[in-house]
Amino acid sequence: MSQTVAPSSAEAPGRMFVRTVHAISEVCGWAAAAMTVIALFITCHMIFVRSVLGQSTIWQTEAVIIIVIGATAIGLPYVQKMRGHVNVDLVPLMLPPLGRRILAYSVLAVTMAIIALVTWYSWEIWHQAWLRNWKSSTVWAPPLWIAYLALPIGFGLLLLQLMADFVSLVTGADAPFGVMET
Repeated sequence: MSQTVAPSSAEAPGRMFVRTVHAISEVCGWAAAAMTVIALFITCHMIFVRSVLGQSTIWQTEAVIIIVIGATAIGLPYVQKMRGHVNVDLVPLMLPPLGRRILAYSVLAVTMAIIALVTWYSWEIWHQAWLRNWKSSTVWAPPLWIAYLALPIGFGLLLLQLMADFVSLVTGADAPFGVMET
C-alpha cells in the first residue's frame, strides 16, 4: 500500500498560492491569445468592408485598439510566468550565489513596487472614466472605461504573478534568475 506524503504545513500554503497564481496566469495567456485572434478577425472584416464592399467602417478600428490593449495588459502575467520578457543575465551569471540571490530579491521588490504604483494609477484612471462616463471622440463613441479596465486588471494580475515568483524564490522552489546554485 503506497502512502502519499503530505507537504509540511509551512510549505503547503506557499506552494498552493504559487500554483493558483500560475493557473490564473495561464488563463490570462489563453484570454490574451483569444483577444488577439478576435482582433485579427475584426481587422480582416474591416479590410473586406473597405476594399471589397467600398463602404466606410465605423467601429472596427477602435474595437481592434481596445481589444489589443486588453490582450496586452491581460497577457502580462502569462509572459512573466513564462519568463518571456527580454532578459540580460550577464550580471547574475557573474555574481556568486549570495550576490545573485540578493540581486533577485532586490529586482523583484523594486519591480513589485513599480507595478503596484502602475496598478494604483491605472485604477484611478479607470475609476475616473467610469464615474465621469468618458466616451471616445469617434462616431462609435464607446465608453473609455472598457479599455481602461484592462490596465488595473492586467497590472494587478502581473503584481500577483510577481508575488508568486517572490514566494517561489523565498521557498527555494525557484532559483535566482533560473541559475542553480552550486
